[in-house]
Amino acid sequence: MVLSQFSAQLNKQTLADYFKVPTDVYPVGRLDEDSEGLLLLTNDKQLNHRLLNPQFAHEREYWVQVDGSITDSALAQLTTGVEISIDGKAHKTKPCKAMLFDSDPALPPRVPPIRYRQNIAAPWIKLVLAEGKNRQVRRMTAKVGYPTLRLVRYRIEELMLNTMQPGEIISLPKNTVYKKLFSRWG
Repeated sequence: MVLSQFSAQLNKQTLADYFKVPTDVYPVGRLDEDSEGLLLLTNDKQLNHRLLNPQFAHEREYWVQVDGSITDSALAQLTTGVEISIDGKAHKTKPCKAMLFDSDPALPPRVPPIRYRQNIAAPWIKLVLAEGKNRQVRRMTAKVGYPTLRLVRYRIEELMLNTMQPGEIISLPKNTVYKKLFSRWG
């Protein structure tokens, strides 16, 4: 696992171990150490501000493998919002979209793999959120009784992971990024 930052951490791999980018480029909307998926790197301060400012709420789509056969009731709770703890304070999550995948999504294998238990289901759900609190998805699934085993951020607004592979980086023109992220705000 790799920390989504460029600054060194004792005994931890960071983005600097994999990518050589200008020193003014940084990640926007970090992923925690155990999460995977789409990560934006930029040196655009306006983009950073708009993505981190709650005034410009934007959708993030996560593909989440959970521990146990998640129920319709648990999915309904996730959809309407659950109370989680953020920095020791109660926080009611905003309504979101939550649905069960019909089959496992096509993803590259996780390194290291998640734990495997032959007699316990590990289905995948899709969560689409418009807020991004620290470890929110993991806290939400745990709150409804189905801890997260694997977490992949698939989409931020209209920017998608699609067929990108772990460790792959692509460069997008600024106008493409702004169009895909902020088309509804102009």
